[in-house]
Amino acid sequence: MKERRQPTPQEFREMQSSPEFKELRSKFRSFAFPMSIAFFVWYIVYVLVATFASDWMGTPLVGNINIGVFFGLAQFVTTFAITYIYIVFANKNLEPRQAAIREKMEG
Repeated sequence: MKERRQPTPQEFREMQSSPEFKELRSKFRSFAFPMSIAFFVWYIVYVLVATFASDWMGTPLVGNINIGVFFGLAQFVTTFAITYIYIVFANKNLEPRQAAIREKMEG
């Protein structure tokens, strides 16, 4: 196994301002910020609807499962879906860039 070297603090600062690192950061932010905002809005809508339309949220769908329970469970499903989507995105768009930067820094 090839031994990796420890980059110096100066090398870290230089990499932080490099085009490769800026591209990696940009790719991450282009996914993370919109997805975070979308999920936050979805959560706030859920809370607001539960607060101001509680009668509607209490409407039964199947047996004892009402709209509120369905939307609550959908929050969990959405969380797992976002996690899966992020993993696919990261493996395709972030990991190769991170590996290239790591190789360049550690040798």
